Formats: sequence, structure tokens, C-alpha cells
Amino acid sequence: MENKAIQEEWTRLKEEHPAIVTELSLNLSVSDGSTASYYELPDNATELQHLISYKNMNAQMGEIFRSCYRYGSASHSDQLRDAKKIKFYIDAEIERLQTWSK
Repeated sequence: MENKAIQEEWTRLKEEHPAIVTELSLNLSVSDGSTASYYELPDNATELQHLISYKNMNAQMGEIFRSCYRYGSASHSDQLRDAKKIKFYIDAEIERLQTWSK
């Protein structure tokens, strides 16, 4: 019963506001679990820095992202060092959010 009411409401909205519903449909597409639009790479992204800029990551999040990507692969940084670096930056990000985003 509830699904029928939702379907009827959706049909009404599509008829009354087709442009808005089209935009919502594009932005709220349902993932089947294998992929989602937020995992798609932006056009012309060829390196991590492009992704960091595209997602507008701050310094802490950028360091976490880079450290996760290279985890244990860099000659100067083994997995333990990378894990500690990730923890350091995530702790700094948590503190920033708790302190400054109120």
C-alpha cells in the first residue's frame, strides 16, 4: 500500500515538475552495490592530486588519501609508518571538526 502511494506521488511530481524530477533522478540514482556515481572519476583526472582537488579535500584529508593510496609501497615509508601517518592526520581532522565546525 505504501509503495503505491509513493509511486503515485512520484508520478504526480513528474507531471507537475519534470525538470526538477529529472535533476533529482540524475542525482539520486540507486546503486546496485557494484558502482555508484560518487566513485566515477572526473574527466581528465590522471593523478591523485586531481582527485584531491576535485573533492576539495583539505590538507589533512589529502594526506590521508595519499597515504592510503601508497600504503606500504613507498621505499621511505612502510605500512606501520603509513598507518601512523593516517592516524595522525585523521586525529587532526577529527579535532578540527570538533573544535571549529560548531
